[in-house]
Amino acid sequence: MRKFEKISLKEFIKDTKLTENEYNNIIMPTRATQNSAGYDFYLLEDLVLKPGEIKKVPTGIKAAMNNDEVLMIYIRSSLGFKYNLRLCNGTGIIDSDYYNNVDNEGHILIAIQNEGTNFLNLKKNDRFVQGIFMKYLTVDNEKNIKETRTGGIGSTN
Repeated sequence: MRKFEKISLKEFIKDTKLTENEYNNIIMPTRATQNSAGYDFYLLEDLVLKPGEIKKVPTGIKAAMNNDEVLMIYIRSSLGFKYNLRLCNGTGIIDSDYYNNVDNEGHILIAIQNEGTNFLNLKKNDRFVQGIFMKYLTVDNEKNIKETRTGGIGSTN
């Protein structure tokens, strides 16, 4: 079971300071073509990044997936090639147990940096990152892990 959902309106307003009308107009992640691997995420508002600047960008989206899957987040290649835009963590890793965590409901937040030499102006509803669902493997001789996620970003140390 894989799906994207909006976070709650309450979480949205807390994380974004945007309005209910903007919440109602969130564009869910979509694939551009029949054979696209990635689901494009859309900006909730205009975004200006100075050279070297880092911003945390809320998406208003959370993702549910099977226990043996991960959602990997990548910058859209055109933004990387043309404007030198990068994810601060290289690749975003959204674990299945991040969904509906008590800290932020699993809200997918994207930290991006303008590593170019020019201002970067992106518009509301521009596609800026893409998410790809993937299965992952674990080692056969792993000890039994009893820990469960109780929080959001950084909660597992």
